[in-house]
Amino acid sequence: MLPDKIKFGTDGWRAIIALDFTVYNVARVAQAQAEWLLQQDNKPVVVVGHDCRFGGELFTETVTKVFCSNGVKVLLAKGYVSTPMISMAVLHLKAHQGTVITASHNPPTYNGYKLKGAHGGPSSPKDIAEVEALIKDDVTIPAQGLIHWEQQGLLEYVDLEQLYIDYLQQKFDFAALNKSPFKIAYDAMFGSGQNVLRRLLPNAVLLHCDENPGFHGQAPEPLDRNLQELAKTMATTPELKIGLATDGDADRIGMYDEDGHFVDAHNIILLLIHYLHKYKGLMGKVVIAFSVTDRVKKLCEAYGLPVEVTAIGFKYISEIMIKEDVLVGGEESGGIAVKGHIPERDGIYDGILLYEFMTKSGKTLKQLCEEVYEITGRFVYDRNDLHVENEKKNAIMAKAQNNEYPKFGKYTFNRRETIDGIKYHLDNGGWLMLRASGTEPVLRVYAEGNSKEETLDILNAVKATIL
Repeated sequence: MLPDKIKFGTDGWRAIIALDFTVYNVARVAQAQAEWLLQQDNKPVVVVGHDCRFGGELFTETVTKVFCSNGVKVLLAKGYVSTPMISMAVLHLKAHQGTVITASHNPPTYNGYKLKGAHGGPSSPKDIAEVEALIKDDVTIPAQGLIHWEQQGLLEYVDLEQLYIDYLQQKFDFAALNKSPFKIAYDAMFGSGQNVLRRLLPNAVLLHCDENPGFHGQAPEPLDRNLQELAKTMATTPELKIGLATDGDADRIGMYDEDGHFVDAHNIILLLIHYLHKYKGLMGKVVIAFSVTDRVKKLCEAYGLPVEVTAIGFKYISEIMIKEDVLVGGEESGGIAVKGHIPERDGIYDGILLYEFMTKSGKTLKQLCEEVYEITGRFVYDRNDLHVENEKKNAIMAKAQNNEYPKFGKYTFNRRETIDGIKYHLDNGGWLMLRASGTEPVLRVYAEGNSKEETLDILNAVKATIL
């Protein structure tokens, strides 16, 4: 039987543990990456780490052994780390690339393999494609253990969590934040960001900040439906004014206001633009993925900021950030980067930045959202992840591509966009979008309406039309 074809998606290669994500297949990818690195430099250095998922240490050890056997020096993280910790370390330690064993927000049965560039963000689509092209069917996994490679000078251990915390302490006034009148709650979703807030904001209320490689059976994605314990905690604890959640590898963000209402990525992007430009006087382009609300364009028009829309995948945003002056770059999925930090998604950094915004302005998250709505108008966004077999998923997308859906229930549209998936601009002023997941048998349906009821009605109309 031939080995599986390994394909990198929007953000790395992800597969089900023990089915396709095996030690052997991980070694195949590591060997390809090692060969690619040696084409770039004769003495490459790579930062390597894993998040809290099952098998992370085993897979990371495999990657390390393959790298070292090829003469690639490894800076190996102690314990679990977040993806932003790896990206920041690649930049600060002047490494050539970074490797993170993580499946990010995917269900607990998955693990994954992310590549990080020397600039401190996702490797470019070009570099990823070149690594992918070098993946061979056969690989030899070295028998020597890590002690051998450490003795050979090809392996060095680094404390990336401490490096990251030291960096954050240079960026933010934690003495002031720890005296903030607004108390914060943090839900790590059993992910790799769990120690950072515990150490930097000791007064925070912590949820799911312990190791659970199975994430208690739930995908660690910071969506409202996955964060109901945090929502209830916010709604029933009067002193709490901001709720922060990050995903499995802590590069995505979700938030709650003091009433326990979810503040999604669209609103977070708007808030970050509002703070950095109006309050801090910073300029720069705003770069958003195709699935982000058009309200961003409305806010940027009011502030005189240019906007660029990319295909979905933070690597496309990061590419622009390293070449141009970008104020905020963000995705609907909660991956957001800001000026003054690395060109990488970082849920913890973004959350602390908005906590600083509240503390300095003396306004709650709810009040700050109202400031934004004065410019953009109110809107309600939601998303359905429809679990359908790949054949059915592809058939639906083919019909959408061929414009075979004239309307969705009572909802008609006036134009379509096809940058990445199919986006329909509705006659009621909202929009909906269809896009197939690149890593799971999932069809994503995105919708924005003028009220919660309308948005849910749009999602139901789409489901009834396409299934």
